[in-house]
Amino acid sequence: MSGSAFDFGENWRNFSEHALDAEHFQQAQNHFSELMTGLPLAGSSFLDIGFGQGLSLLAAAQVGAKVHGLDINPKCRQVLLHNATVLGQRAVPDAIAIGSVLEPQSLAIVRGWAPEGFDIVHSWGVLHHTGAMWQAIENACTLVRSGGHLVLAIYNRHWSSPYWTAIKRLYVASPEAMRKALVLAFVPTIYLAKLLVTRRNPLQMTRGMDFYYDVVDWIGGYPYECASRAEIEQFVTARGFVSRRFLPANVPTGCNEFVFARS
Repeated sequence: MSGSAFDFGENWRNFSEHALDAEHFQQAQNHFSELMTGLPLAGSSFLDIGFGQGLSLLAAAQVGAKVHGLDINPKCRQVLLHNATVLGQRAVPDAIAIGSVLEPQSLAIVRGWAPEGFDIVHSWGVLHHTGAMWQAIENACTLVRSGGHLVLAIYNRHWSSPYWTAIKRLYVASPEAMRKALVLAFVPTIYLAKLLVTRRNPLQMTRGMDFYYDVVDWIGGYPYECASRAEIEQFVTARGFVSRRFLPANVPTGCNEFVFARS
């Protein structure tokens, strides 16, 4: 990855090597199952855009989906295979590609896997990091078959979002020592903020994440965009979808979760 963007693959690798275990994977499976409530996963064609550490892909494969993944960071393929081995998951993705949802050549590869579109296109906390969020969402919409579902998680717009944008931009432009200092400086602030908002211990994470690596992801996650619930729903429904479910972010700047059906 270039110096102008956060290396998500490296953070996923560190998380997988130092924090991931069976308990984290069970948390990820529980969240994935809740988010996918009512969607027929068994036997469905499932695409994960920005699969990261691969836990959603493994969870979908475990319940019988035909899983496919696209991620721009080549380290994520290594992390996925490592995690599948460590977690003892026999079901592995049917196809994996390294590329961007913004690139025509990557889209052509993905469309070749499911010419009529995928039953489920899933992208959790990814498209707002592409540098062209609205185009990325539009491209994701085109990969869903008629009658299929689009599952998204996008950062919620908040008054503090411009300040976080500046912090993230500073992080990716800084040397390694400065990056570590930024993360350590924000760990207690983010811990306290989450504790006050959620009334829960921030160390007790959901989605299989780890608090420290989640902070690294948040502080460094640039490019960064955000949108309100209304903005996302208006944009996606204008492209032939119907809103089926909405789960609000746990914290004001967190990810809103959406489930849309293509009519």
